[in-house]
Amino acid sequence: MKHTSFKMRETALALAALAAALPAIAPQTAQAADRANTKASGTYVTGDFHNHTTCSDGTLSMKKLIDKSAGTFNLDWFVQADHGGSSTRNCTLAEDPFEPVAPALGIPSGDTIPSGGQPASAGKGPNQTWQATIGRDAIKGDGTATTKAMWRWQEISEFQYPITEAESRNRKKPIWIGVEQNAPGHEHISTTVLNGQLPFPATGNSGNANLQAQYEYCFDRSDTDTSRGANNNWDCSVSGSSNNALMDATARKILGTNASATANLGHLKTLEGIKWMNEKAPSTSYFVPAHLERAGAYNPTSNSGFNIEHLRNFNNAAPRIAFGFESMPGHQAEAGRGSYGTGAVGGGTYGGTGVYAAQVGGVWDALLGEGRNWWFFASSDYHNRGSFGPDQRESTADFYPGEYTRDFVMVRKGKGDLTAGGIIDGLRSGNSFVANGQLIDRLSFTVCAAHPGLPRNAGKALLEKAGANAAAANGDVRIDGCATMGEKLVVRPGTDLVVTVVLRDPPGTNNSPYSFPNPSLKQVSITQPLNQPVLDHVDVINGRVSGYVDPSDGARYAGLLNSTAATNSSAKIAKVFNSKNWTKAADGTISMSYIVPAATASQYFRLRGTNLPASVPNETDADGNPLLDFLANPADSSQPGKIPCSDAACPAHLRTLNGVKYSSYDVAGWSDLWFYSNPVYIEVLNSVKVAGVK
Repeated sequence: MKHTSFKMRETALALAALAAALPAIAPQTAQAADRANTKASGTYVTGDFHNHTTCSDGTLSMKKLIDKSAGTFNLDWFVQADHGGSSTRNCTLAEDPFEPVAPALGIPSGDTIPSGGQPASAGKGPNQTWQATIGRDAIKGDGTATTKAMWRWQEISEFQYPITEAESRNRKKPIWIGVEQNAPGHEHISTTVLNGQLPFPATGNSGNANLQAQYEYCFDRSDTDTSRGANNNWDCSVSGSSNNALMDATARKILGTNASATANLGHLKTLEGIKWMNEKAPSTSYFVPAHLERAGAYNPTSNSGFNIEHLRNFNNAAPRIAFGFESMPGHQAEAGRGSYGTGAVGGGTYGGTGVYAAQVGGVWDALLGEGRNWWFFASSDYHNRGSFGPDQRESTADFYPGEYTRDFVMVRKGKGDLTAGGIIDGLRSGNSFVANGQLIDRLSFTVCAAHPGLPRNAGKALLEKAGANAAAANGDVRIDGCATMGEKLVVRPGTDLVVTVVLRDPPGTNNSPYSFPNPSLKQVSITQPLNQPVLDHVDVINGRVSGYVDPSDGARYAGLLNSTAATNSSAKIAKVFNSKNWTKAADGTISMSYIVPAATASQYFRLRGTNLPASVPNETDADGNPLLDFLANPADSSQPGKIPCSDAACPAHLRTLNGVKYSSYDVAGWSDLWFYSNPVYIEVLNSVKVAGVK
């Protein structure tokens, strides 16, 4: 398999020995965020923080989703995060164990699956209602519907949290509760408030998710309950905020949102939620906008998407809590990849990534060009398998957490090792990367100050060796004068920089159920099994840092895609690495580096890579940039797809017109794989300060 699970462990002895010898490579004027002797060793761990059960609009019980994620696909950590609002279904119940199975890979028609069953029908398993299973009188808060729904705050505090804590301790992995907030004024946000929760390895009495539940009550636009958490007497005010005057006297929260009569009220309420987190749980919360291009541009009189000014507002309000976005959405097996339709900003996804991050010089580069701590994340957004059951390997909707998309996050020693708090610290640090389809599973990415007394090639070779040892240990390079993802390196003007990338393209097969040739690559006469992707190239993207934009600078602070406010014209593909200029070892480890001479301006470097070469029809342009993932409305079955799937093994569920099957759904997802890293910042003395990073 291309994926291997990793445990927390010390950095390899070889790396330690090399690191001891290498500080002399860098001049003393260069420094990373932490000096090597004070930065603890650590390891990259994989997880998912955005997914759904029947306690919102998913199809699985909590236990089965956790088992698929932390068990089958062996994620190291997991956050269960249903939508806010309310739900009629009881996700704490298990699936009925025996349900008929449709024909699928390896499952003959009529067979049954004793290990968990297929989707529970109405009235069975986790599709049974709260009212039918615990009684109407046990459901708290407002509500008079015939089948009474339970508010999400009650689900979290009384029913879902005990399951995550028990599963966490039984599996000896951090598993906890979050919420995909229906954000007032916008679409969705992945959030967590960890305080009170006690997932593994916590010991002693059981914890609680009361603060997470209160956040949902106070700030989710779909939660219109006014009961103040029934007997909890919750108050949603933020200390010292002038907006406390807007709160409803009974509910003790702001009840409105964006509307014709209350333009921008929803956005204001969302900002109040960030400030509330910053007051209640400043070091154990996060606020990460999800699939933020999907709902289109922001509208001050309705709840839709996000423009760049809103991301700036979030980060300004609490940079330790609002520190990134999920511009690579889940739903990667849907007909409209990412569940993005033609009304999304950018018209859809690009190589599975939203245009805010996929476009070089676009929204993400504009934020990085300010020197902000604004990081890239991804998630599964798991709901269901579309036309297939949860134990079938095909999908026309979602991939499981860990099956396709993985967030790799650095967790350092000395912070409780693998704890939920350490993982949140890792997310906040920006020392993370995302990979789809097990394209890569290790990454060491550093920018170092070259030592003027060493020959260039010798210095590069030493740093590549340090990167190789770090990748072998699934850790990062800790050398004075080097910075990695989420850090900044401070150098004197004129310093040469060495950009070093060492990664692993793991040998063997990935989680794809298909072994026929990749139909995208077949267009350019490359025969490569769909379940054995090979990294084709890595782009190093570089941009200048010009400093924070003041909110009063309207044209530079606020705007739509491709506006002055949402572009960084200095961002470019600075270097392309491929088999012609990298070195690949037998175990799949690939090393590459280059020198940037005489840095005079503050800047950043980030990476992306793919299994597709440049100029693949309908996939990449001549520079290797990803193209729009569909040309016509994917719901319009009268339109053909882009790329034929002509192999005899191409599955029957693919989009078909006039007898021709087209690469679509899960096949399209497995065909077009990318990884993205977070940036390394360089601050040149007497140039612009990189203010958002220590």
